Amino acid sequence: MANDWVEAMRVGDFARAWAINDRDLAAASHPPKHTGPRHLQRIWRGESLTDKHVLVRCYHGLGDTLQFLRFMKPLRGVARSVTVWCQAGLLPLAERTAGVDRVLALHEGTPEADFEVDIEIMEVPQALRVGRERIEMRAPYLTLPPGRAPASIDCEGLAVGLVWEVGQWDKRRAIPPALLRHLAVPDIALHSLQPNATIEELAQIGARDISTPDIATLGHLLRRLDLVICVDTMIAHLAGALGCDAWVLLHADCDWRWPSSGCRSRWYPSLRLFRQKTAGDWGAVISEVRHALEERGKSSQGLA
Repeated sequence: MANDWVEAMRVGDFARAWAINDRDLAAASHPPKHTGPRHLQRIWRGESLTDKHVLVRCYHGLGDTLQFLRFMKPLRGVARSVTVWCQAGLLPLAERTAGVDRVLALHEGTPEADFEVDIEIMEVPQALRVGRERIEMRAPYLTLPPGRAPASIDCEGLAVGLVWEVGQWDKRRAIPPALLRHLAVPDIALHSLQPNATIEELAQIGARDISTPDIATLGHLLRRLDLVICVDTMIAHLAGALGCDAWVLLHADCDWRWPSSGCRSRWYPSLRLFRQKTAGDWGAVISEVRHALEERGKSSQGLA
């Protein structure tokens, strides 16, 4: 059943995906609220959100929250109010998202909010029965706070940001930094957005460190860069939600949110996808990206 849901999401058959979720929800036992590890809690039980004060919980990754914030506006179209209980680093973005009345920093206790219905953010599209027209992004839906813009990125040629490492979940997404030295092509200046990159990694790649732990500042950085090249991690979602130009490098059995083939995502039209053709073979992916980068450099010179 899980594989059926993944395939439905990948091909954009959202009605089928929600029907599978409905069956899972009906079959599941429901423990008391606010108990157990967050990722095992089942809060929403299928009840209507119409005219309710709704608490939206963001219990998964930063990228998941960024991806599903797009549904707060249609949620607010049916709910009386929407409170988002999200990761502290995302508060400046969540509070500026259309449809959000209030934001709270996520913690281990009980939320300091009055609400009638609580739902995990990734369950909102199922509850609203959204179709492809709601999921396909028409325009950027995140707004950056003022006053956080970094200094200009001073370099010759195209300024390209890099991210190669991921969190502990699914290390297949990570790329050995030594491979990225092949992206050091003429007229391209490489900049590391990778948190906690070591001096050795930066030297291997030939990249300048411009990373920041502040997600809003990171958003401003993405807008200053000409291009971002990253693995499947939070920065891919941030770039996509802001409408920034980014290339996302995917392993052969990539996550459900990316299509099985093709170079474009219905979730984020500004992203271009590069994927492994053989599991574990990042070398071929980097060769393809290098060629595309060389072509991009030539195009930019022609426009100069």
